[in-house]
Amino acid sequence: MNRRHLLALPAALAFGLTLLPGGVLAQQKSIKDQLVGTWTVVSWEQTLPDGTKTGRFGTNPKGVNVFTADGRFFLMFARADLPKIASGDPRTPTPEEAKAIATGMIAYFGSYTVDDASKTVTLRLDSSTLPNQLGVDQKRMIVSLTADELKYTNPNPVIGGKIDVAFKRATAAMN
Repeated sequence: MNRRHLLALPAALAFGLTLLPGGVLAQQKSIKDQLVGTWTVVSWEQTLPDGTKTGRFGTNPKGVNVFTADGRFFLMFARADLPKIASGDPRTPTPEEAKAIATGMIAYFGSYTVDDASKTVTLRLDSSTLPNQLGVDQKRMIVSLTADELKYTNPNPVIGGKIDVAFKRATAAMN
């Protein structure tokens, strides 16, 4: 082999690596790096201990899950059909309005860590609209994660069973 062939081999290899699909390079990123950003909910389904499936937030759930690079997160899910408070004062809903709002939404925030080996995100809540969640690490098992899609399972929700959630990455011009 002459010198030209010896030099051509590394150049061809370097060129070939630049042609790899983005997905291959993205797989080299940590789960945390891939999570960072804003995600909007696509679906939310809970399977109760008896096998019954329920969509607490309706067939068109609204929601957002934000992961920051410094290990903080915010999450909110809500039904699209939450009632307006007739009085206009959030301090004085009717009992029916209060119940519909309390059962039709949840929000919480805090810090998170990621275990790449087990594909687990651990949430540590600072506050929640469901105080029963406080003081207990919340585990989320990553089912799939791409540049545009996130699916995870909550294997131990407060009322038992499991919850499967799918998100899409939010775009700058969300409607």
